[in-house]
Amino acid sequence: MRVAAGLIFAVSLCAPGVAWSQSAPPKPAAAAQTAPAPAQAAPTPAAPQQAAATQVQPARAPCNNPDALGVARTVEIDTTGGPGFGFEHFKELDFLRDHEVVLTFDDGPWVENTPAVLKALADQCTTGIFFSIGKHATYYPEILKQVYAAGHTVGTHTWSHATLTNKKLSEDQRKEEIEKGISAVKWALGGVSPAPFFRFPALQHPPEMVTYLGTRNVAIFSCDLDSFDFKAKNAQQVIDVTFKKLDKLGKGIILMHDFHKHTAEALPEMLRRLKAGGYKVVAMRAKAPVESLPQYDQELMKEDVKLPTVSQRPVSSVVTTVSQ
Repeated sequence: MRVAAGLIFAVSLCAPGVAWSQSAPPKPAAAAQTAPAPAQAAPTPAAPQQAAATQVQPARAPCNNPDALGVARTVEIDTTGGPGFGFEHFKELDFLRDHEVVLTFDDGPWVENTPAVLKALADQCTTGIFFSIGKHATYYPEILKQVYAAGHTVGTHTWSHATLTNKKLSEDQRKEEIEKGISAVKWALGGVSPAPFFRFPALQHPPEMVTYLGTRNVAIFSCDLDSFDFKAKNAQQVIDVTFKKLDKLGKGIILMHDFHKHTAEALPEMLRRLKAGGYKVVAMRAKAPVESLPQYDQELMKEDVKLPTVSQRPVSSVVTTVSQ
């Protein structure tokens, strides 16, 4: 096992081309306030408060399922200098043992799909890393708060899912995509700074932005295997592609998307197969949160977004039978 100086362990027992609909978000409000539902008018914008230097990750709920997949161990990551994870692009930090996996989810939060992913993980008492798109975080802050409150690690995935190798983007625009994404996720979490974990859209790593993230002490995540769930026609295809690769590699960081319906549908069976196959989940936590930059906190407040006319909440959260 190769371990670089940037990786500290604290053990506790127990893609490219993604498209999405651009529903209009509620306008960001003060970080200390509860975010309004998409159909409601937003309060007067105010810049989010700076998070404390350290944050305590919420504890996972006690596990009441004796046959659950669970979490085998938790590793704490010192992100100084911007270490890279995932053998698709980074070979230095080979810290996973045989039959260990890290579950990662991109492009959320999103209605119905992210809550379904959260339920599947909770049913198996296990955990993952959620790389949130900044815009999506402002659309559905209440869902991202649920992700964090459940004890999952929240990272970032740019402001708008722009591919940062696009030569039409200036260096300042690329930095803004990274930094405004961080500020947006922080705002959505009520002023709590996310983990300094970042994944490039489409796994496209422009060298100058890799260097920049190193100066910001933000870890970069590629993957060991891509589920290609964004190409899947159904849940079974997500499962088949994932396990064909996983059984060959024997371990790895798995890339999925909580944005996609088929992923949410596939996850319960995927987790059961991981358990049956002797695989164990490793949780990754950051030693310290990322510090957002004030200029991008302020830039976020200037977003001119239109309020939707109809709530996007699922029917079960809107209509409740109280008597029959």
